Amino acid sequence: MASTAEQAVDNSENGGAAPTGGPHRVRWYRSTFYNMTILGLCNLAAPGIWTAMNSLGAGGAQRPYLVNTANALTFCLMVVSCWVSSALVHYIGIKGALIFGTLLYVLGILLTLGFSIGYAPYAAGLYANNRFGNEWLVILGAALCGISAGVFWMAEAAIAIAYPEPWNRGKALGYWLTYRLSGQIIGGAINLGLNADRSEAGKVSYTVFIIFITIQALGPFFGMFLTPPDKVERLDGKKVNLRIDGSPWPEIKRTTKLFFTKDFLLILFFIGQAVFSEAVFFTYLSLWFSVRARALGSFLSGIVAVTGGNLLGAWIDRTTIPLKIRARYAFWVIVTLQGAWWTWATVLVTRYHQTRPTYDWSSPGFGAGFGVFIFLTLGFQLNYLFLYFIVQNLSTDKQEVIRYSAILRGAESAWQAISYGIGSQVIIAEVGAVYLNFGLWAVAILPAWLVIRKLGTKDHVISESDESETPSEIGQVNEEPDTKRG
Repeated sequence: MASTAEQAVDNSENGGAAPTGGPHRVRWYRSTFYNMTILGLCNLAAPGIWTAMNSLGAGGAQRPYLVNTANALTFCLMVVSCWVSSALVHYIGIKGALIFGTLLYVLGILLTLGFSIGYAPYAAGLYANNRFGNEWLVILGAALCGISAGVFWMAEAAIAIAYPEPWNRGKALGYWLTYRLSGQIIGGAINLGLNADRSEAGKVSYTVFIIFITIQALGPFFGMFLTPPDKVERLDGKKVNLRIDGSPWPEIKRTTKLFFTKDFLLILFFIGQAVFSEAVFFTYLSLWFSVRARALGSFLSGIVAVTGGNLLGAWIDRTTIPLKIRARYAFWVIVTLQGAWWTWATVLVTRYHQTRPTYDWSSPGFGAGFGVFIFLTLGFQLNYLFLYFIVQNLSTDKQEVIRYSAILRGAESAWQAISYGIGSQVIIAEVGAVYLNFGLWAVAILPAWLVIRKLGTKDHVISESDESETPSEIGQVNEEPDTKRG
């Protein structure tokens, strides 16, 4: 048996290859593919529809400032709920945490009648604002959304990282995130159908929000079909352990300590430049494009991002290529493309700030402005998936998967709270946010590279769980599926 250090180096080179002795037999309703499908449906019904509303530009409103303020409040509260979510897993388990998040979304539909919490009140608030001009319900709905969404974000991230087999993880991440973007695609298609004749600036049809609220109501029912971690059946025979055994306060301290580790702090700005952009490009869409052009942008950008995300997932699963090569190539392709798109966007918003256009798809110059929105949406998806790849490789055990998921989603929420918050100011929304995001991108590259360059090398400390297996060692799982190396 190789030493732990030798196993780590072996894994760094093969990145968790498929078993050489043949896959284990699994029941379809406990397989990783089945569970990633259920997780994807939950994602579609909750954050997927939230993304669909935001992909309309300003949540479908005529101007982005109120919606940006509401979203900033949502993400501020999500920082807190993400941070304590790993402690919540101690009491209700990872499946319970997922259902908790989605259940609060659907209960929130009652907010349209006066009371409750969750994700759906956000949609209800946008509906009331769109149809009746009500503003307070948008803010209240956003606050209640933030309470539940942080727990959901942590739970889905931990499941997406821990459930799949090592050699399928990239494709599984791409498949899962496809559902998130499917919400955007569905929302864009619905909105395009309802607003195809509206070539002017303005708000979208309120009927769109009724459809969105209905879809969000399905979230908790999907979550009930998720297989608990200890009953998941993987092709490599390994058991999934997503359990927090410690009491809540020590668990919160462990999560906080993990946040202040060197590697996580080094990727903090990389997380920022990735997720800061969501408010930037959705605000950009709402400011400079007609209603039907916004609907088209929501639809097409989702399709492009799904395609790009799944291609990246397939690349990082190419176990015949050393892990360090996969990590480095993916990193440099992503940051290079992102830099090109921010350069493009900077030139355009500087011009638009002076000329004040409203582009329809029949307008001259539409393609240049519309194209950068499509590519920035693609960049968001590529960065998003790559962040999970990084966190998976930083985690040293399954408990750390939960903690890393919590602090990753908490950090994302903090950056997005800043992004949406400053986007409620006119000058920032029009030009400043693009400049700031461009600067974040530049600042993030070197610190992130210091982490990326270690992946797949002798300096890379890897998980004591399934990530430390080499192909020859996976055959031993047949006899001892629950054994872990020390």
